[in-house]
Amino acid sequence: MSTKTLRKRISLVAVTALTAGVLSVVAAPVANANIATLNPVPAANNAVNVATGSNVTGAAVLEMKALLDAAGVNRARSVGLLFKDASSTTAQTATMLSTGTLVLYTQNAVASATNIAFVASGGSFGTTIGDESPTTTPNTATFANPNGANTLLLASVAASTSVAVSWTPGAVGTFTINVYRSTDAANIAGLTDITDGTLGGSITVTTVSPTTAAGSSGVSAVTSTCVTDNEAGAITSTADDTQTVTNGSPWYVKWILRDGFQATNTTAGNIVATATNGALLSLGNGSQAAGTSSTVVTNATGGVDDTDALRIDQPTAGAPLTTTVTIQFNGVTVCTKTVTITGAVDKMEISQVGAGDLGSSTGSVNWIGDGTNRAGHYIITLRDSAGNLATPSANTEFSPVAASLTTTITNLAVASGSIATSISSSSPHRYSVGTFSCGPTAGSSRVTLNHTSASTGKIVSASFTPRCADGASTYTASFDKAAYRQGEIATLTVKFLDSKGNPANSVDVVGTSQMILPMMTFVSATGTANTVTDANGEVKYTLTVGTTTGMTAGSYAGIVDFTALTAVAATKQTVSYTLSTGGDTTTNADVLKSIVALIASINKQIQALQKLILKR
Repeated sequence: MSTKTLRKRISLVAVTALTAGVLSVVAAPVANANIATLNPVPAANNAVNVATGSNVTGAAVLEMKALLDAAGVNRARSVGLLFKDASSTTAQTATMLSTGTLVLYTQNAVASATNIAFVASGGSFGTTIGDESPTTTPNTATFANPNGANTLLLASVAASTSVAVSWTPGAVGTFTINVYRSTDAANIAGLTDITDGTLGGSITVTTVSPTTAAGSSGVSAVTSTCVTDNEAGAITSTADDTQTVTNGSPWYVKWILRDGFQATNTTAGNIVATATNGALLSLGNGSQAAGTSSTVVTNATGGVDDTDALRIDQPTAGAPLTTTVTIQFNGVTVCTKTVTITGAVDKMEISQVGAGDLGSSTGSVNWIGDGTNRAGHYIITLRDSAGNLATPSANTEFSPVAASLTTTITNLAVASGSIATSISSSSPHRYSVGTFSCGPTAGSSRVTLNHTSASTGKIVSASFTPRCADGASTYTASFDKAAYRQGEIATLTVKFLDSKGNPANSVDVVGTSQMILPMMTFVSATGTANTVTDANGEVKYTLTVGTTTGMTAGSYAGIVDFTALTAVAATKQTVSYTLSTGGDTTTNADVLKSIVALIASINKQIQALQKLILKR
């Protein structure tokens, strides 16, 4: 049910008052609660509800399941309720007139009789009512006031029985009403034992004088609700929409106007909406047509027919729009919102191009690796003229340039389930996933993909050079350095080759591996899971030099074994490296080498000196 529909019902429902056990009809109330007039039947979850249908004048109404209206709804009414939040547990808030009366109702949802205690920090409890079933006449629950008027104990409330109580504050201030339950009669049999029960509901009630409430009737931006929405219709949320709006679709800003005490606005006045950058605006109930101006004005009666939605459209078809809209009521700025509608596709980018398998068009989920389970060879990013992300309307907007296809790359395609659906920069669905078809021979060729906009007919193109090869047959392995010090980062590169010596494709998995690399610790790619090669047939592993228990300097040889490949045609690879602990890294071999070099230098000097003496 929409908020607007609820507000309409508020003015139409006649209120029935319970006075001394006699039902009488009073005048239709003026509603001033911000949520539903009609109260749901107490849920079987021990929730504590406040009757949010409210009279400004008249008597409180206590009704339970036995006296439902035709729609099966509890018609209980409070008096003078200005605001009630949506909670029904232990963090509820309400605002009411100090002269009013709250009606609270709850249900014993357990299978055995339960004691229910209402404890208020002030004020007084009055009439109570209960029922035994939806078909019997309501009966008054057994109750007592063990500590005066602000404590009410309903003893032995039967299973599945709903009970209602009234409470009046009698003064201006802030009050707390707590509701406790216990199936053990000894727990809350008297005041000192009441809090031994389980706290099921707590309501903080702020009361104001009728004079103060009357003075707060102007619209308050603080208490009013104003949100963005990408869908037509009435307001359904109190939070801004996090979805995106693409070319040709409208944004909406929707609101509920409230006064300083969060009561729904009843003041007539003018609503004025303005927008920057030429955005087209129209005011209505959320289902209106597009507007023709960047400023719109309408009169709000302050009743149930108030305008409560602004539609925002692009001023130029296909052009991106970012606009800030400001909404005012009688000169008070209710809210300011900035929204973006992306334009039609103006450019296309292709990246993350892999290598395809010979004679196949099948892509790889692992190659794309974004968690969306889309298999492909490359990704496609569309943007509008402002650089905003854009989305295609269908996969048929993509097509290859036939003249660019070759016997190596025979086709380009984008599957229907692989197109971009989001313009959020953090979503993996911001790009489409494409595939290409490989011929029977390894190689690469430059091809071109077109995108034709369904809305504007504009064609944008992007060229790239995909490669085709067979799956991995053999491999080599090497470190980026021959020697490392403790704490350095080492990179191990494994290059996979197909049976013809070409870098392997990025579709076929290379299988699990066993790697023994003494005195090193893997940082990425542990080598224990299936691994997919990159576009050049390589996989790079990052390791730190040293282990958690330390490191011993020396020369080492490691083993890299991709077991599925070595079982057929590949050879286990040995990688050699030297490790040092840092500081003075001179070895005995280094010292011996230096001594030999020094002796050789001395011998040369002696020989030169002998030649000089002989000449004399």
